[in-house]
Amino acid sequence: MQAYEQLQYDLELKSKLPVTPDWSAAADFLMLIKEYCLNEKPVNIVECSSGLTTIILTRCCQLNECGRVYSLENGKQYQLQTLQNLKAFQLENYADTIYAPLEEVVINNLSYDWYKTDDLPNVKIDMLVIDGPPGLIQKHSRMPALPVLFEHMADISTVFLDDAARNEEKAIVDMWLGLHTGISHEYIETERGCSVLRINKT
Repeated sequence: MQAYEQLQYDLELKSKLPVTPDWSAAADFLMLIKEYCLNEKPVNIVECSSGLTTIILTRCCQLNECGRVYSLENGKQYQLQTLQNLKAFQLENYADTIYAPLEEVVINNLSYDWYKTDDLPNVKIDMLVIDGPPGLIQKHSRMPALPVLFEHMADISTVFLDDAARNEEKAIVDMWLGLHTGISHEYIETERGCSVLRINKT
């Protein structure tokens, strides 16, 4: 818990972060996205799955005095909980928590259940944070993220994939690199592994 307390201190949050051990992102992953967000000041941030990441990213936007988080969440109760947490931290003006039930998408003739994006605004995404859907739903559960959103990514943008130490996530990164050009990949040894993909469409 000490690392989460460090995050709270770094971001000057007056209330304790609502950490759920079984579900919350690890503190070192949150540190990574916090540092990137504060340094690079992305304008449009999309995240797949809401929670602690939403609080961290929206607080960074508040400190930066720019940026907005669009959070896709397939669980209605989690979407409402995230909104409640944002209000508790007075951060709701920096985020759209979007209820996005899973629906079928087909990529390379393979079917996946992935977030419905009808309510996602048509913005150029500077930063994409992927921490869902849960892997137990299907094989390669997070694979659709980049193929579905690639055309919406800004010309220069960055993707953070959590849980990248898992074999399925490693396979997903290989699939992405095979599908799209202009992407560099860096693996960072965090508690659960983090893959950072930098997109350059220019």
